[in-house]
This record gives sequence, C-alpha cells and structure tokens, in this order.
Amino acid sequence: MIVFDSVAKTFRGGGQSVQALDGVSCRVLPGEFVTVRGPSGCGKSTLLLIAGGLLHPSAGKVEVAGTDPYALSSSRRAAFRAETIGFVFQQFHLLPYLTVLDNVLAPTIARRVPDARSRAHELLERFGMLDRITHLPGELSTGEKQRAALARALLSAPKILLADEPTGNLDEENGQAVLRALVQFAAQGGSVLMVTHDSRAAEAAPRALRLREGRLVEDGEGI
Repeated sequence: MIVFDSVAKTFRGGGQSVQALDGVSCRVLPGEFVTVRGPSGCGKSTLLLIAGGLLHPSAGKVEVAGTDPYALSSSRRAAFRAETIGFVFQQFHLLPYLTVLDNVLAPTIARRVPDARSRAHELLERFGMLDRITHLPGELSTGEKQRAALARALLSAPKILLADEPTGNLDEENGQAVLRALVQFAAQGGSVLMVTHDSRAAEAAPRALRLREGRLVEDGEGI
C-alpha cells in the first residue's frame, strides 16, 4: 500500500542543509498497522508527510496505493490524497468556526462522499460524540477533539491512515479508544502508519520501524 524506495529528503536554507531522511526503503502492506519510532529530529514526521503526498522527496521514489503522488499535478495530487488517505494529527486541526458535524464533513469539500451526512452521524455515534455534533471545537475536551478528528479522517473510507502522535495529548482512556479504532481499521484491510513516542501506543502495532539520523535502522516486531 505504501512503498518507500531509497527515499531521501534534504532541507536547505540560510546556506545550510539538513538531511532529514537518508535512503529509506520499506513498505507497508494492506491490513498492516506499523509504527515509526525514534528520537526527536530523526525524520519520523518527514517520512509521514512524504507518504501523505504533502512533502516532495529530494531523491528516491514513493508509491501510495500503486500511484506515485509526486508524478501528479498539484490538483490531481490533492484529489488523490482526499480519496486515498486519512490524516490524524496530535493537534487535531479542527476548524474552530465549524461545528463538530461540519468538521467531520469537511473532506466533502475536496471530493464527493456518498451518503456523507449519514456516514458522519454513524462515525460520531461510534465514537460517542452524537451529543456534541452542534458544538464548536472550543467547547470540546481534548479527547473529544481527537475523536472528532478521527471521524473526519474516516469519513471518505480511505485506504490508508497516517497518524502523527495521535495519542500524544490524550489520557489513557481516550488514547486507548483512538488506538482501538486504528487497530480495527487495519483489521478491515486498511493500512496504518503511525508516528509515536509513546511506548504504550506502540504496543498496539505488530510491526515497528525505527529511524535514527534519517536512516531506517530497525524493522521488526514490537521494537
């Protein structure tokens, strides 16, 4: 579902360059839940952004669901992301002036989602959020914000979920609820790639990648 082939990323600015990724090769299969671990600054979030079609690699090749997103025009790449990938971030990125329901429906701006409103209600019911659909994000708890963000990521039935520290701001109960949803998504055939520093969150995934200084140094079970 996701293939990295000798992927490198160099950031340049102010006469200096930083090698964020250096020749990373690996793949994530359909139905796999994989974590990405390593110290701060090792390239974890860079790898996730490249997988999401949001950051062009400096070298190497990326395939997502059989497509090189960077071979597409910017508009086609945006449409491909909307159709194929769901994003879950630590900071939620909910629009503060929209209700919970409208935030969950936000992906329909980029692409048509059949029965979007009924699907949004189903997802919000699944995450115990039906009594919050008319609330604004500022009226939600931290756990409720993340559950709303997860419902939004799942609205268009993506093939892939990319999660960047999705439990980082959550208590144990809410963190476990998010992890259960990710495990279920993979069990139903989707692919999950999750960046995390949280060892408890990492235990939810059967496989882990470990990066160090931009290089993939381990790929195995429960590392």
